[in-house]
Amino acid sequence: MKVHVDQELCQGHGRCYAVAPEVFDADEIGNGVERGDGTVAAEQESAARLAVANCPENAITIEEAS
Repeated sequence: MKVHVDQELCQGHGRCYAVAPEVFDADEIGNGVERGDGTVAAEQESAARLAVANCPENAITIEEAS
């Protein structure tokens, strides 16, 4: 799976990188960004889903692997 943070929606609450620091990071102003190309390791999928569920702006989307 892959995650993507929509920078137009993100308000910098930081929940994503607090919940899943292996998947998300903060940019220079504190908004969440996906690490690398957004690919999530299998062992981090649960944390990534929790981060998505905790984003108050619904700024994170998941693309399931096909």
